Amino acid sequence: MAVRTFGTNAVDWEQRIDLDRLRTERLARLRAELERSELGALLTFDFANIRYMTATHIGTWAMDKLIRFAVLPRGGKPVVWDFGSAAKHHQLFNPWLDGTNRARAGISTLRGAFHPDAGIAQDVATKVATVLREHGLDDQPLGVDLIEMPVLAALQAQGLTVVDGQQTFLAARRLKTADEISLLTQACSMVDAAYEDLYEFLRPGVKENECVGLVSKTLYDLGSEYVEGVNAISGERCSPHPHVYSDRLLRPGDPAFFDILHSHMGYRTCYYRCFAVGSASPAMRDAYTRCREYMDQAIALVRPGATTADIVSVWPTAQEFGFPDEEAAFALQYGHGVGLSIWEKPIFSRLVSLEHPETLEEGMVFALETYWPAGDGWSAARIEEEVVVTADGCEVITKFPAEELLVAGRRYFAAGGPLPTVRESQSHLNTAAGRGDTGPAAARSGGAQ
Repeated sequence: MAVRTFGTNAVDWEQRIDLDRLRTERLARLRAELERSELGALLTFDFANIRYMTATHIGTWAMDKLIRFAVLPRGGKPVVWDFGSAAKHHQLFNPWLDGTNRARAGISTLRGAFHPDAGIAQDVATKVATVLREHGLDDQPLGVDLIEMPVLAALQAQGLTVVDGQQTFLAARRLKTADEISLLTQACSMVDAAYEDLYEFLRPGVKENECVGLVSKTLYDLGSEYVEGVNAISGERCSPHPHVYSDRLLRPGDPAFFDILHSHMGYRTCYYRCFAVGSASPAMRDAYTRCREYMDQAIALVRPGATTADIVSVWPTAQEFGFPDEEAAFALQYGHGVGLSIWEKPIFSRLVSLEHPETLEEGMVFALETYWPAGDGWSAARIEEEVVVTADGCEVITKFPAEELLVAGRRYFAAGGPLPTVRESQSHLNTAAGRGDTGPAAARSGGAQ
């Protein structure tokens, strides 16, 4: 499967991403998984699954509201109930939903914000049950991805058998179509640009939150739909890894690593890069080298037929880098599928993959993440690459340079020439021991101070 990066606009002179094909192929894969299952229908409240099923989207503000829902009956077409005027918009501009027939007004309980006596949960259950009865499926299991307790109780009161449907959704989404791979690659290309700006911006005195703002602006200027998060970590915050940015000022010699997560037409990135500010200590350089080695060993194993167990077996155990068990070290040596959400199938972790391996297949897209704490006790390295599994191996689609540790910021020049980019903290370098002097002059000066 060829991995291609197109311009983000449609043109008449080049065949680019085919959005009609994208919608058709996604729904076909979901229908196929539904047919292979024991379910009569799928019910979704999750934004990514709703989009995969119906190709509808109303903005990221509503992602945590659980207010929209959609049903796919076995042998039928999807029906979506949406928020107020959004349903009218779908009727006008989403012809694949057949106007008012399958784009309908309807809301769920807004995570309990509606008064329980208002009957909203019961109304949701009635809407869903009506569609199932129209297709003769009300006696078949209904697979649901996530659900609020009042809605679950109302569905059961309708006589429906509600079971887990998330595995069916994730099974459909685990292999990407050609258009999905192109969109994921485009999303990565936007992060490439963000890292270019970030590399030029990093210097002493910059705050982590300023880095987040810079990256967000770059991505939105390039057309990002949603900057899900920018994980900006520097200095002593690198080990242990807190997974959240702060207002810390970057200082000379700091390590700094970033994870950029955003959405391009729904398709996410999870893309770490690691830098040193001004210079890197030998301990930091060594940590990066080891972190990169674990990454390269993992990528070398990626091909159809390999398993997640094969990949994690080349990664260190939790105890090797200072954690008591794999649960405590979870997500530091890690891998996960990426698509309409991050952390899709397959998952790579010594916590689960050795005993429950998943087989890699052509068309999978996932991110591999490695981490290593430096020997100085406070700095650390973090790297992540996204890969597409091809017929005979894989292709890396995260292109910003990461083969070796990059040093960002101004180069400094002393009387004797440029300061080296690998150096310890300057505080002790003017002593004889710091300079490494061992001759008579050092002895006369008393050696180390």
